[in-house]
Amino acid sequence: MARPRPRLLAVAGARPNFVKVAPLVAAAKAAGLALPWVHTGQHWDEALSDDVLSDLGLGSPVASLAIGPGTASAQTARILDRLPPVLAAERPDVLVVVGDVTSTLAAALCAVHAGVPVAHVEAGLRSFDESMPEERNRVLVDHVSARLYVTEPSGLRNLAREGIDRRRVRLVGNPMIDALRRAASEIERRAGAPTGEAVVTLHRPSNVDDPKRLAAWVRALADLADRMPVRFAVHPRTRARLEAGRLAARLERAGVVVTEPLAYVDFLARVRAARIVLTDSGGIQEEAAFLGVPCLTLRTTTERPLTVERGTNRLVGDDPTRLGAAVAATLRRPPRARPPRGLWDGRASERIIADLRRFVQRR
Repeated sequence: MARPRPRLLAVAGARPNFVKVAPLVAAAKAAGLALPWVHTGQHWDEALSDDVLSDLGLGSPVASLAIGPGTASAQTARILDRLPPVLAAERPDVLVVVGDVTSTLAAALCAVHAGVPVAHVEAGLRSFDESMPEERNRVLVDHVSARLYVTEPSGLRNLAREGIDRRRVRLVGNPMIDALRRAASEIERRAGAPTGEAVVTLHRPSNVDDPKRLAAWVRALADLADRMPVRFAVHPRTRARLEAGRLAARLERAGVVVTEPLAYVDFLARVRAARIVLTDSGGIQEEAAFLGVPCLTLRTTTERPLTVERGTNRLVGDDPTRLGAAVAATLRRPPRARPPRGLWDGRASERIIADLRRFVQRR
């Protein structure tokens, strides 16, 4: 007697979620399974949602919760209210959540309340900075998940330290790299000749919510623009704070090219053509490492230590006055990328889908 096909459902709500879900949907299709997905609407604007979905070929969600902007508490409350009817209609055997954003935690809580096992993709990452909302989300989601899919060895150590049953954990590799590999030829085509730019993103509360800290980063980027071209792709929450402090005009006067967030392939093409990347994002650390572009992480910690150990990433801290010297030192002696074998092979999503099939069929 043939075993029934697993009923899977994924939830995504923010740009980095879409990047991780897209290769999972493709891998499920290749395995003869369906992986419908729900769009929470945490990222709702065109640049962070529609353009990215189009680039990734993710297709339409089975449901859109349209939670819109707001505090993490308000967004969580809307998801807790609007996702349960979708779970009741879809009746998944497993709910797949990815990453560490508000949507990730809220969807996991909904599944727990509904008695649906949770599978967490990108489990085990830890920055050990409890002031980061993402860190709290990661820990909570991992501890309610039935399947934990880990992208790098540090995740295994972190989960073991926290007492999570090793039988629930699988080291599968990195689905973000799966997505990047699928788009690699188009990224190379759009990248063209090297630009010599520094490509910048900033959105962490620790860097942009304090007006004095944000003004100091603006000064540092303006000084850097005296020495090399600087392109700043500005997240909507950062844009609001720049405008509140009347700082966007100062960047432009200094020659910094200030843009809206770019679509997925366009952004990675800019990274590929860049001389250096300056970011406080997690995923961009991995993408820059894979593309062989030096990355400076503007934080004191990273939840992706593999990029430091094997890639092109360096932690430079959160002191804007040190940025110029860090950039100069990195450009004098750029680190050499060494992508980890097996973990960045483009097949992490296949391994996740295969394990999910086995998990459901054993239950």
